[in-house]
Amino acid sequence: MRNDVSKEISNFKEYIERIKKFKKNIAFKYKENDQIKEITYEQYINDIKSLGTSLIDLDAKKVVVIGNNSYKWCTTYLATTTAGKVIVPIDKALTDVEIGNLIKRSEADTIVYEKKYQKAIDEVIKQGCNLKHQICMDAESKKDVISYDELLEKGKKLIENGNDKYDNVKINDNEMSIILFTSGTTNEPKGVMLSQNNICSNMTALEKYLKIYPTDTLLSFLPIHHTFECTITFLFGIYNGATVAFCDGLRYIQQNLKEYKVSVFVAVPLVLETMYKKIQKTLKEQGKTELIEKMTKISNGLLKCHIDLRRIIFKKILDSLGGHIRIMLYGAAPMGKDTIVGYTNFGIEQIQGYGLTETSPVISAETNDRKRPGSIGLVLPNLECKIEDPDKDGIGEITVKGPSVMLGYYNNEKATKEVLKDGWFSTGDYGYIDEDGFLYITGRKKDVIVLKNGENVYPQEIEELINKIPYVKESIVYQRGQSKTDTMLCAKIVYDTETIKQTFGEKTEEQYKEEIWKQIKEINKDLPLFKHIKKIEITTEELEKTTTQKVKRYKELQKVK
Repeated sequence: MRNDVSKEISNFKEYIERIKKFKKNIAFKYKENDQIKEITYEQYINDIKSLGTSLIDLDAKKVVVIGNNSYKWCTTYLATTTAGKVIVPIDKALTDVEIGNLIKRSEADTIVYEKKYQKAIDEVIKQGCNLKHQICMDAESKKDVISYDELLEKGKKLIENGNDKYDNVKINDNEMSIILFTSGTTNEPKGVMLSQNNICSNMTALEKYLKIYPTDTLLSFLPIHHTFECTITFLFGIYNGATVAFCDGLRYIQQNLKEYKVSVFVAVPLVLETMYKKIQKTLKEQGKTELIEKMTKISNGLLKCHIDLRRIIFKKILDSLGGHIRIMLYGAAPMGKDTIVGYTNFGIEQIQGYGLTETSPVISAETNDRKRPGSIGLVLPNLECKIEDPDKDGIGEITVKGPSVMLGYYNNEKATKEVLKDGWFSTGDYGYIDEDGFLYITGRKKDVIVLKNGENVYPQEIEELINKIPYVKESIVYQRGQSKTDTMLCAKIVYDTETIKQTFGEKTEEQYKEEIWKQIKEINKDLPLFKHIKKIEITTEELEKTTTQKVKRYKELQKVK
C-alpha cells in the first residue's frame, strides 16, 4: 500500500483541502476522564474553521499558543494560520520570566493558553506588552479572559449566521506566518520566521522519502512547540490521513504505545536508547540474552534468503513496545549503533532525519532502502546543499538553499545576515557529502575544539564512543589548558548507578572512576594521539538539557571551567 502522491501544496488552506478526503478517518485520540476520545477529520476541519472565524472576528493579528500537546493546541495552530494570522508557539517548560520575555518579543496581541500560565501572563501584562485577548483552553470566561470552548461555539454561530470571512481569506504563501523561538542551546533564543510555503514544501519533499499511511497511528509526546514534533508528528501525520494520539506523559509511553496501537513512533535518540536498554536489562534478568543472540543469528540468516520472520520470532519483545510499531523516526542527535542494530534485528525500521528550526525543519533523511552507516541520509530533493570552505578531508560548514529555508530572524537583521547569504543558509554544522550524495555531520561549528597544534577535534565524535560504554548515560568532551603551549582533552561522564553496580558490584566512586578510565584508555587506543582523552570527571548528575533533550553545552562548559 502506498500513499497517493498528490500535487504539491504551498499553504495551509491547500493543506485543509487535501485532508478533506480523510474526513471519516480518526484524526486525533486522547484521554478525557480516563476514556479515549476520538476526533474525526471532519470535526477537526469544522473546528479549525469555527475557531478561525472567531479569531478574525476578534481582529487578532499574532497569536501565542502555549500548553501541553493537545487537540486544542493543534486546532489553534491551523485555525490561526488558515485565518491569515501569525502563530507563535512557546515552550511550555520555560520559566514565567522567560515566557513573559518571549510574549513581549513576539509582539503578539492574542494568547491561547492553559490556566496554569495565568500568573506569567498577568505579570507580563502588568509590565506592559501588546496582549489584548486572553483565550484560556481550560477555564470559563471571566473578566479579561475568554473561554476557548465559548469562542469555538461563537465561531460556529457566526458561520451559521452567514459569516464567510474565513472562507475569503487569501493566504500569501511566502510571508511570515509562524514565529518559532529556537530551543536555547545558546544563550538567547532567536525568533525564526517561517512562511506557510516553507513548511508545506518541506512536507511535500519529505513525502518522497517517508511513507506514512492513513492506517498509521503516531504518538505525540515530544514538546509540540518544537518544529520536529510539530511538523513531523502533527502536521505530516495529519497531512497523510493518519491518527495522532496524545501521550499521557513520559511515564506512560509504553502503556500508550499499546493502548493506542502506535505504528509510527517519533522520538529523540535518548528515549529510544533508554527503551532499548530496558529491553536488554529485562532479557538479562530473565537469562534470555544468549537465546536472543542465537535467534538473531538464525533470523538474520533467513533474511539473506529473503525470509523475514523477525516480527514472529521476537513477538514478545515487540509486544513490550505495544506490538504495532513498524517504524521509528528520530532526529536532533545521533543514535548509538548498538541501538540501531538491536531494533533492526527485532524487525523495527528506523529512519533518521536531520534539520533545524530554520529549515522547517528537515534537510536530509534516510529512506527505507537508502541508508549508510554514520550518515544522516540524503538531502531532500527540493534543496541544494554544499559544503562551504572544505578542508583536506572535504569537511566544512553545511549550507543549504531552497523553499524550506526561513525568511530570517524576527527583529534581528544582524543575526539574519550572519547566516543567510544569497539565499544560502549556514547551518552551523560541520560535515561532508560522499560520492553518492549521503550527508555526514562531524560536529557543531561553534563546538569544534581547535588545539594549539592546529588540529581540529569534533567532541561529538568522541562522545559517541564514550556513550557506548554500557554503564555510561552521557558525556561531554572539552579542552583545558595544560600549559601555556599545550592543551588536553577532558571528559565529563555521567554514569548509571544501577548498571555500574551490576557490572562491578558495590564500590566507591573512586573505584568506579578507575573502571571507567580503563574503558577510556581502550577508546584512546583507536584514536590519533591528539584526540586522546587525558582526564575524566564522573558524576551521576545528568547534563543540563533543553526540552528537546539537547545538551546545553555552553552551560556545561561553564560548570567544568
